[in-house]
Amino acid sequence: MNLAARIKSLWTKAEKPLHLQYGELGERAAKNHLKRQGLKFLTANFRSPRGEIDLIFRDGDCLVFVEVKTRSSEEWTRPASAVNAERRRRLTRAALDYLRLLQNPPVKVRFDIVEVLLQAGAVREVRHLPNTFAMERPYRYG
Repeated sequence: MNLAARIKSLWTKAEKPLHLQYGELGERAAKNHLKRQGLKFLTANFRSPRGEIDLIFRDGDCLVFVEVKTRSSEEWTRPASAVNAERRRRLTRAALDYLRLLQNPPVKVRFDIVEVLLQAGAVREVRHLPNTFAMERPYRYG
């Protein structure tokens, strides 16, 4: 690589891979959809050493932990089917870490999944699946 090409590569921002762009698009669509449903947005992409939660909302006296699944096709399975037992366990642990940061408030909790379907790189459909699963055993809150 010549000097001019090296300098250009340092100054131009590399474009994100397509799957990351689709993931961000799906999270924005899910966030906007849930806000229109009356949920109050709290934070996005909460990370702890034990997991990550895509979106966190408040719905009345309930904290809602949301996993967003974005797909460009449903040919094989529904996007929500990707939230397997191990993924639910990681979401549960991350939710407990978030609650600990809030000093374990006396609130209800629930886990929702939002499926975002894309077509030609644009949002085609958003499906909200509330209260999809409970905290994984042996974890409980409240």
